[in-house]
Amino acid sequence: MSGIWWKEAVGYQIYPKSFQDSNGDGIGDLPGVLSRLDYLKNLGIDFIWICPMYKSPLDDNGYDISDYQDILDVFGTMEDFNQLLKGVHDRGMKLIIDLVPNHTSDEHPWFIESRSSTTSPKRDWYIWRDAKNGKEPNNWESIFGGSAWEYDDLTDQYFLHVFSKRQPDLNWENPDVREALYDMINWWLEKGVDGFRIDALSHIKKRPGFPDLPNPDGKKFVPSFKMHMNQDGIHDFLDELKRKTYGRYPEAMTVGEANGVSIEQAHNWVGENGKMDMVFQFEHLDLWDYELDETLDVINLKKILSRWQKGLEHDGWNALFIENHDKARVVSTWGDDTTYWYESATSLAAMYFLMKGTPYIYQGQEIGMTNSYFRNIEDYDDVAAKNMYQNALETGEDTEKIIDTLAHTSRDNSRTPMQWNGEAQAGFTKGEPWMKVNPNYTKINVAAQQEDPHSVLNFYKEMIHLKKTYPVFTYGSYDLLMPEDPNLFAYQREDKTHIAVVMTNLKPETATFESEVMTFTRDRLKLFNLKKPAPSEESTFFTLQPYEARVYIQNK
Repeated sequence: MSGIWWKEAVGYQIYPKSFQDSNGDGIGDLPGVLSRLDYLKNLGIDFIWICPMYKSPLDDNGYDISDYQDILDVFGTMEDFNQLLKGVHDRGMKLIIDLVPNHTSDEHPWFIESRSSTTSPKRDWYIWRDAKNGKEPNNWESIFGGSAWEYDDLTDQYFLHVFSKRQPDLNWENPDVREALYDMINWWLEKGVDGFRIDALSHIKKRPGFPDLPNPDGKKFVPSFKMHMNQDGIHDFLDELKRKTYGRYPEAMTVGEANGVSIEQAHNWVGENGKMDMVFQFEHLDLWDYELDETLDVINLKKILSRWQKGLEHDGWNALFIENHDKARVVSTWGDDTTYWYESATSLAAMYFLMKGTPYIYQGQEIGMTNSYFRNIEDYDDVAAKNMYQNALETGEDTEKIIDTLAHTSRDNSRTPMQWNGEAQAGFTKGEPWMKVNPNYTKINVAAQQEDPHSVLNFYKEMIHLKKTYPVFTYGSYDLLMPEDPNLFAYQREDKTHIAVVMTNLKPETATFESEVMTFTRDRLKLFNLKKPAPSEESTFFTLQPYEARVYIQNK
């Protein structure tokens, strides 16, 4: 065993705007997070990742930063952050923060100076280009829709924004930009933060020359991922980033948002020659796919996750997750949030959590929070959702169909306020919340589940305890079982002292499990999600009920 702290840890992601409000303004804040640290410690959490709390006009919920070294007023003050950091450390936990190095807000002083004149000393800190034939410099589409270029009439040029038009991309080709970012990163490390989740990291390098994309369908703008995602030369930047910042802090943990990075490329990102400790890969989530697809392809899910498990088995480390702030709620998409709400929430949990890697829980996932299914565009806050609706209006598409798609897939579904109890506004705020609380908070909330031994929350507690009790779940090998079964996701973990089998039925019908890895007896059953325990007879095969999960462990 290597004994590296983050390999043995369980992480918890906090979206601060929606976690806990402390002053009644309807917006979650840092003192609110501080007030809930004991809850997280009791859950079994080892480190907290908190989404951006920096100064920001909040065009993209804080990922548009106007000051990297100050706190947004609605979240609190820098002293509040210092108290939060101390509170986390006093409880034996660690705190990692979001780092956003690809872009800033258009209200950041760097950009204000850059756009002030074509001769500004910071003009080249961002990516400016002249019009081409009176139009945008190329046909690239922004990830959030529309052109990736925004015209600025002050200097008669366009600036590049891979995301929102209020998130101009920094020019990483300029060494002064990189040094300014490194100074900021080291400032936070000196303050005592324990690491970073690095946002949109695979987008910092752009295709030289900014060529047009092929456009056989005659679209106004063409999806441009292949021009700014994981481009040749990006590792020169990543090497320097590590060498000049977190590489100097052996205990600091780093996890990169590496959209578009394949398992074949992963060893350049993580492992012995890697630039960070682990990456979030999105093959299994299709991060930016807004198409409505309510069926889970279990076989394909097994192929993707097992490919990453085996690919990083001896070099590298996986970040394990099924929810975050950029996707709809997993129990509403991959599971069944009506008939089999409890069963599917817990079966999906066991499926991913006990693989090899560091598991992350997104706020509310541990109580099975569901989609809100908003039916009015005014209820949505997400810039991508609003852009999608506006584009539909402009092109004459059926807006009801767009609303239906958003109700099922919008990332605002994961940003509704945390459901703490059955009181007004779910205990999130004493005021009017910035986003509507999911109406089901009276049934799905922390307080109710703490009192119910057969709750999603207590299943998570048991699962976390199991992982920490048996090192096989951290360091053991991984092997997929029954790869062609369309309902079951089952796998074996093994080390020198134990064999563990995790079996999860991810469908609303029964399924037959069969394996001779071990004889499955009642005394070897360490975790299960159905109210009635499995029968006591010995067996190598049996029927799993809809969304049933079981974990068996055998001593060697």
